[in-house]
Amino acid sequence: MTPSLLIGNWKSNTTFAEAESLIDAAKAAQNATGAEVWVGVTPPFPWLMALRERIQDSNVWIGAQNCSATDMGAYTGEVTASMLKECATFIIVGHSERRAYYGETDEVVREKVARVLEQDLHAVLCVGEVLAQREAGEAEAVVKSQLLAALEGYPEDRLYRLVIAYEPVWAIGTGVAATADDAEEMCAFIRGVLDKRFGDSNHIIIQYGGSANEKNAAELLTKPHVGGLLIGGASLKPEAFAAMIQAAADVAE
Repeated sequence: MTPSLLIGNWKSNTTFAEAESLIDAAKAAQNATGAEVWVGVTPPFPWLMALRERIQDSNVWIGAQNCSATDMGAYTGEVTASMLKECATFIIVGHSERRAYYGETDEVVREKVARVLEQDLHAVLCVGEVLAQREAGEAEAVVKSQLLAALEGYPEDRLYRLVIAYEPVWAIGTGVAATADDAEEMCAFIRGVLDKRFGDSNHIIIQYGGSANEKNAAELLTKPHVGGLLIGGASLKPEAFAAMIQAAADVAE
């Protein structure tokens, strides 16, 4: 059985001192569980290299929150996957905030997935619907469209480097999480889409993201198709993040 994968997305938060404290707490929490839980964190870009060195003696993975759809070149302000390879193991791609606030289209997301793969990094591909789409009964169609667009041309021999994070946009940062049954239903639907696309998608972890916290983590992770959590605000609280890691370990027993 594949261990649960918990990723803390710090977004545009933390001073460097705060980041050091959070990474130390994540290390301690992961070490306390042994190997039953995979743990990753995505600090802001400026902290990545220093924190990568800080976790060398642990099983916590450092990832990046985003990357450029381009490779190196005259692209002022862009951070490429080839640069991030020096300090990250995985990169989040297509987060709903990137789509909503920065206009990232499915085509841009597909290009970013390709850049991540070129560097032999893991891609955490985010998909999810807004509230109006869910209320209109379009949630599955939206998620399927996002998946197939982002994974067009994706090589089947690289499925072990792909993670899907289902994040209902209406639940991100709102404090209103999808129910465990809602999460399970959509994660199961995603598995079906992936199986049809690739034939066998067992190598792909499917996470839930959207106001996941220490209170609902265990219930979410008991669902058979929820293979992990993409965690926002709770990952900035050491005790809450540690409790979620422990919950994942308890579920795995």
